[in-house]
Amino acid sequence: MLESVRVRLTLWYTGALALVFVVLAAASYFLFWQNILQRTDSDLAELSSAFLTTLNAELEDQKGPEILKGAAQSAIAEHHFRDYVFVVLDSSGGALISSLELPAGKSAAESIHGGLLASAAFRKFAGAALRKDALYQNVPGEKGDYRGYARHFPVRGQTQTLLVLRSLRPQRVLLEEITATFAWVMPLAIVLASGGGYFLARKSLAPVVEMATQAEHIGAATLHERLAVRNEKDELGHLARTFNELLDRLDQSFERQRRFMADASHELRTPVAILRGEAEVALSQPSRPPEEYRDSLGVLLGEAQRLTQIVEDLFTMARADAGQYPLEPRDFYLEDLAADCVHSARTLALAKNITLSMEPSEESPIRADEALIRRLLLNLLDNAIKYTPPGGQVSLSCKRLGEQYAVSVTDTGEGIPAEMQPRIFERFFRADAARMRADAGGAGLGLSIAKWIAEAHDGRLELTRTGATGSTFTAYLPITGEKSQSLR
Repeated sequence: MLESVRVRLTLWYTGALALVFVVLAAASYFLFWQNILQRTDSDLAELSSAFLTTLNAELEDQKGPEILKGAAQSAIAEHHFRDYVFVVLDSSGGALISSLELPAGKSAAESIHGGLLASAAFRKFAGAALRKDALYQNVPGEKGDYRGYARHFPVRGQTQTLLVLRSLRPQRVLLEEITATFAWVMPLAIVLASGGGYFLARKSLAPVVEMATQAEHIGAATLHERLAVRNEKDELGHLARTFNELLDRLDQSFERQRRFMADASHELRTPVAILRGEAEVALSQPSRPPEEYRDSLGVLLGEAQRLTQIVEDLFTMARADAGQYPLEPRDFYLEDLAADCVHSARTLALAKNITLSMEPSEESPIRADEALIRRLLLNLLDNAIKYTPPGGQVSLSCKRLGEQYAVSVTDTGEGIPAEMQPRIFERFFRADAARMRADAGGAGLGLSIAKWIAEAHDGRLELTRTGATGSTFTAYLPITGEKSQSLR
């Protein structure tokens, strides 16, 4: 049950709310009790002042040997209240008179304050009162606690002490009622809040459950389906959009994979069929002239070389897609590598009577994977030679532009139509119709691999010019194109 997010959210919400209620109740109880004590202390101070005012007035009217006791008795009678106790101590600390000794209401007083003056707590309070000018203190009693206030007052040159005690029973009763109210209100509020929290959690997570249900039915055959987005502005809508974007990428990846497999099968089928057919023809007769066998072996060799190149290109792209083709950077001169590539491609150019040249360039030190950069340049040169008619020209230039080099390969072919240009870097795409060359050959992976190599070095490969007079492909390579991770 705890594995459910809704249950866990409800439990967390209920626990947090219960903690808040407990802290609020404890703080309220403490603050209310402190407020009661402050108000009680204020009332005791005011009552003691009124009592002493009455006592002083009575002292002026009293005569006889026990003037203080008589005056105190009169003041107590005038300030006699149910929950208050007045005690006058003499200079030695003995109780001269108390409100509990008055005949009026003595039985009721005994029922409330019985045993107070004889208790050890009262004697301790009285002893402390003699040593301090003013004292507030709680005094425990048999029938409830008291809040006591003590102050000194002079009478005919002698210091007397007045004790005023107030019963805290009404306040305790009020606090008990407040506690009881919290005791039944808090559980009820927690139960209602937990029920509401579970409902809200279930309501809020309902779109997640619906998305999970939809996602369960999405597979390789149904990648075109998408999750429903109820509210694009909230977090769940953002989650649904993100998941849909992931499905878009997966769908595109699967589509590229399917197209890649189909194109690879198509490209491999042709040389394999030629190899098989040529071998069958060569073996169809018991004996043939040596020249025919040599011709057949020449055809087999050519198709085997083509098949080997296709397999190597496919392996390269597969490793690149899997991120398993690490860079091996080293320092070298780009213009020297470019000149070497031009020299290697001269044989292909001479076979088609094409002029192959390289424009003069300054020293171009670079740190990159030399083998991959060589393959990039040879792919660009091979592509230019294939689609340049006999008698045409192909040139290579290397220039520095800030912190990068621009290596351009220009041909004098017939250009690429606008509708073909966005697809020229796609795998297995060959613009034969655009170049009007049905015998161009190749598997359509050269430009794809060249583009990948440029991007692997934090650079890019672009078709910078195309038209009736030819095309120019430019590779922009940073001077320090090293990456610390495998190529993607």
